[in-house]
Amino acid sequence: MEKERTTAILSTDNGMVALDSPVKLKILELLSNGTTSFDELVEKSRKAKSTISVHLHDLEELNLIEEKTFPDDKRKKYFILNALYLAHSIAPLRNQYNKHLDNVATSVLNGNSFKEDLFCSFRYGMEAYGIDPQPILKKLGNDLGTKIGGGFKSEDYEGVLKELSFFWGHHKLGDMTVIEGDDLAIMIKNCHHCSKMPAVGKTLCSMDEGIIEGVFSSKLDLDCNVKETECNGTGHNHCKFVVEEK
Repeated sequence: MEKERTTAILSTDNGMVALDSPVKLKILELLSNGTTSFDELVEKSRKAKSTISVHLHDLEELNLIEEKTFPDDKRKKYFILNALYLAHSIAPLRNQYNKHLDNVATSVLNGNSFKEDLFCSFRYGMEAYGIDPQPILKKLGNDLGTKIGGGFKSEDYEGVLKELSFFWGHHKLGDMTVIEGDDLAIMIKNCHHCSKMPAVGKTLCSMDEGIIEGVFSSKLDLDCNVKETECNGTGHNHCKFVVEEK
């Protein structure tokens, strides 16, 4: 089960903002899933309208959200998230991080490249000290994917998937296969980011989510959400990403 957020750090056009108000964090969590009306925020937060109004005003003052009105009814309001999650506090994964460090030490002694373990050490080290880097890593991955996708030659869906699979294998990020179904799914075995990590009860490859989103967005003009549903971190021997068009 996902750990309850206690503190979040967000990035806005005016700089970084740290929040620890449970109500404000709940509102931002709801808005992170997409545009939400005032009535929906009241219903899903289970708070009084007056309480939500006060917190929405505070969040607008901090430039964290933006208020809009429905075109067909100016009396109705909806809100959108106007900030990027940089991190939020979580229970520290010290034991898993120490196991990772032991694996790194063994790997280096066996002559493997130390630099290949640096990113994973940084990524899991953040969680070991109570900071979840997943939101910012997904955004960074999206930025990278947008640039990478611009260099792909294919102009159609199947061609881009083939190029993406080749790219993944060529750069030793894992063995990618595509699963066709009601929703497109991408399976990766021998994932470079998480294959050596123990099961920690959560998915770990948020940067990969972002890269795939960025490639689809830049090359196919496809506005989609890529969500990792299975991972070595959840006890599987592979990573599975589901691609849903927004």
